[in-house]
Amino acid sequence: MAAALAVIAPAASSQAEVSAQACSYTDWVQGQWYTAGSIVRFEGAYYIAEHDNPGYSPTVSTWYWEPTSCDGGGGGGGGTCTYTDWVQGQWYVTGAIVRFEGSFYIAEHDNPGYSPTVSTWYWDPYNCNGGGGGGGGGGSFVVSEAQFNQMFPSRNSFYTYSGLVEAMSAFPAFAKTGSDTVKKQEAAAFLANASHETGGLVHIREINQGNDLCDESRPYGCPAGTYAYYGRGPIQLSWNFNYKAAGDYLGINLLNNPDQVATNSAISWKTALWYWNTQTGPGTMTPHNAMVNGSGFGETIRSINGSLECNGGNPGQVQSRVSKYQQFTSLLGVSAGGNLYC
Repeated sequence: MAAALAVIAPAASSQAEVSAQACSYTDWVQGQWYTAGSIVRFEGAYYIAEHDNPGYSPTVSTWYWEPTSCDGGGGGGGGTCTYTDWVQGQWYVTGAIVRFEGSFYIAEHDNPGYSPTVSTWYWDPYNCNGGGGGGGGGGSFVVSEAQFNQMFPSRNSFYTYSGLVEAMSAFPAFAKTGSDTVKKQEAAAFLANASHETGGLVHIREINQGNDLCDESRPYGCPAGTYAYYGRGPIQLSWNFNYKAAGDYLGINLLNNPDQVATNSAISWKTALWYWNTQTGPGTMTPHNAMVNGSGFGETIRSINGSLECNGGNPGQVQSRVSKYQQFTSLLGVSAGGNLYC
């Protein structure tokens, strides 16, 4: 998870002055090509390019950018703030800011001294200049946390906004490809399908868990049990082969422990984004490609559940997805585009 780290500058000079003296940097520009080693300033913090990239946000992924103090060490600055070093077992109230292993964190919920890296439910990275760190590129997501909460007023607390933006760091093209309109349309399309699959981000596990979703012809079988691969998460990931493929892609053993998708918010969101960005399902393209190449929202439905819903299979379900998509695009201030049905 990429976070805007902070350093307390010496009293003799400001952080900006120290950084300017210590290294050569430019303000980050979206869409500008950066080579490995480039240093930029973004939202008051400094980042160094770990790999060449076409102007991805410095908070999108630690594969492309790492925070730097702009003096050769880690921990890019962003102003100063009052903080205390985190103390295990000490009670912290919502809004408390602590320093832990050189980074700053803000308490999202009261907690009895849990480690700041244990869960984004309790702590979020903080950039120490008056704004939240928003792990994994939250600051550049086209859907704000307030809009997310408006979309899902009755959501299960498991489905956190911070978990979503953390998961996005593994898929830097998601909602960051094309025009601002296309980015918002893709975000709305993904969240509309997730809403439909989970009843408004209410259900974590499939209600009917009695289906045999084990393809025993696969050489790896179903080590967690024949009935263990029911739907979980925002897209209701199902079948042993999908758990195997998603786990392999993400570096997580989901085949043996599929319930990680129902117990870890970031993993849950990552499996949904894995499907969205890499799988065609019963369709002919990934949902991500459908939205960025102009094929339209209808093709995302086809890729997710087209064999049951499209071509007249279940028009009521299709309409439910389309209506939610139209609601979300309206909230984000963009048109829904064409080709809404499948």
